[in-house]
Amino acid sequence: MRGFYVAATNQHVGKTTSTLGLAAIFRAMDVNVGYCKPVGQHFLDLDDLRVDKDTLLFADLLGFNLEPDYHSPVILGSGATASYLDNPEKYRFKEHVYNAAKNLQEEHDIVIYEGTGHPGVGSIVNLSNADVAKMLDLGVVMIVEGGIGRTIDRLNMSVALFREQNVPIIGVIVNKVLPEKIDKIRYYTSKKLEEMNLPVLGYLPYDKTMAFPIIKSVVDSIGGKVTYNEENVYNKVEDIISGSVMEMSKLRDQQNQLLVVSADKVDEVLYKFEEWSLANPTVNCPLSGVVATGEGSLTQKGKRYILENKIPLIRTELDTLGTVLKISKIEVKINLRTPWKIKRAIELIKENIDLELLKINLNIF
Repeated sequence: MRGFYVAATNQHVGKTTSTLGLAAIFRAMDVNVGYCKPVGQHFLDLDDLRVDKDTLLFADLLGFNLEPDYHSPVILGSGATASYLDNPEKYRFKEHVYNAAKNLQEEHDIVIYEGTGHPGVGSIVNLSNADVAKMLDLGVVMIVEGGIGRTIDRLNMSVALFREQNVPIIGVIVNKVLPEKIDKIRYYTSKKLEEMNLPVLGYLPYDKTMAFPIIKSVVDSIGGKVTYNEENVYNKVEDIISGSVMEMSKLRDQQNQLLVVSADKVDEVLYKFEEWSLANPTVNCPLSGVVATGEGSLTQKGKRYILENKIPLIRTELDTLGTVLKISKIEVKINLRTPWKIKRAIELIKENIDLELLKINLNIF
């Protein structure tokens, strides 16, 4: 097959982000790039058709009409694995994957296949990441989170599953490397990866903007309800400030702040923001959202400030501490509602990945 498979040592290490960047870079080189998520777990229903949610992002980026049979051939939603084990002959998962790859191959110069979770995900239906890569005769680009000991340990464990099936690893991308440690990590991991005969495609520095959630994610994480300006739930959140320890003097250089405050203190705090806005008329309101915790009501004055500045107001029964803890555990994903992440993902790949080495290892250009 003319293409490659993107896998990762585990969830949330940047598989989709890296796939996105690689697809965009190849497209910029006038390569006709196709995309497929052979096995998906988290899906969306579109006109009674189920597609993996990541395919929407790539359909927009690469400009293709979404065909679930091609771009998202197997969905393992809730109950799917038990149903498969009860009656495996009923399912033709491998045939679906192969037919999708065959059709995409006919339409594109190269197809990038994005894996799911860690390498073993999908094994229950005989479609682990390694199974799919073997079946489609694909080399693998492996994504691993930056570090030294833990990075090599997880990489070694993950690579073993592919090597068991003689699937070649054509390159490793070390992602989310702390900038202040990148030289040290590059030095030590490169030594070990050379010993393991694994080509290094590059080291991507950790970029905090990639970890910024949106208000919608905050609402979902705390089980909140948006009572005003729900149309702005896709605002970016760069930091959290507490109404009880807020320093107004530091707001001038801050934007996209999420205010978390007890509901009975909302008016008092918003009054401070109104005064600050009057004193700084050339600076935009720094709030991307307000979470009001516990019981309490908003006065007309507070409501006016919320409406004038189009700030989403979220109510939650959690207390302030519980709210902040929930928000801090949000797993941030790249999607169509985070355009700054899409742009940055492409930049990170372009700036830090040895594309010439990847092209050589692919041996298809």
